[in-house]
Order: sequence, then structure tokens, then C-alpha cells
Amino acid sequence: MILRPVGLEACFTLADLHDRAFARPWSAEAFESLLGGPGVFALLGEADEAKGFILCRSIGGEAEILTLAVDPAARRRGWGAALVEMAAGVAVETGAQVLFLEVAADNLAALGLYETSGFTRVGLRRGYYAEADGPKDAVVMRRSLNT
Repeated sequence: MILRPVGLEACFTLADLHDRAFARPWSAEAFESLLGGPGVFALLGEADEAKGFILCRSIGGEAEILTLAVDPAARRRGWGAALVEMAAGVAVETGAQVLFLEVAADNLAALGLYETSGFTRVGLRRGYYAEADGPKDAVVMRRSLNT
């Protein structure tokens, strides 16, 4: 398992992974725009090929996970947890004291991953995700980085 920071050169790889992981994937152009923003960083997980990534933003003492994607064929093998832990470490290095995220309320696997990774539920955003079968709620989660 290799985890490494990536930049604009990885936009197509990130978009491909996002496409495999989500019904409504982000484009390479969306990743390019995000990665060009202040405080944004991405980490890629690889073995023989790209297995997953995490995209975060860290500004003003707070960080947030913008998206985390793991190839469905590589799930439940520790990629997500490893990416979250490395991202938390990078966030601390940038001065963040807390890490936030939103996750679909019906995504039980992701909720389990985040709870196991030290996140607690702190809020609910009703109708946050626009899905084909109707709006979905998002759980807001928080993890203190003051360890």
C-alpha cells in the first residue's frame, strides 16, 4: 500500500476513481478547479494501480474532507481508513485543529469507516445530496485533531 500526495497531474486518475465509486462522479475539470484552490490537497492510494484517493481543504485551523473514493473492487481492505489517517496528519501539518465532512445518511459503510476513524456526528443537512431518486440527507461529522 502506497499513499502519496498528488496534484493537478492526477486529475484524470482522480476523476476515473470517482467515476468507479459514485453514481454522480466529478469530472477531471472539477478536480483541476478544486486542486487549484487555496488549502486543497489530495492523497492517492496505490498498489499495482490506483485504488483510492482523498481530497481535502485546510484553511484557518479547520479542514474538511471534500470527497473520498475507493475503487469498489478494493473496498474493505483498509484503503479508506489509511487515506483518512494520512489526510488527518497532513491537516495537522497545515495547522488544522479539527476535521469535518458530510456523508450521505444512508451510506452505512462510510458512516462506519468515519466513526471507526474517530469522527462523531454533529449535525444533519436535510436534502443535501440531489439524487435521481430524490434528495438525500447528509450527516455532518467532526474529528478533533488535538491528540
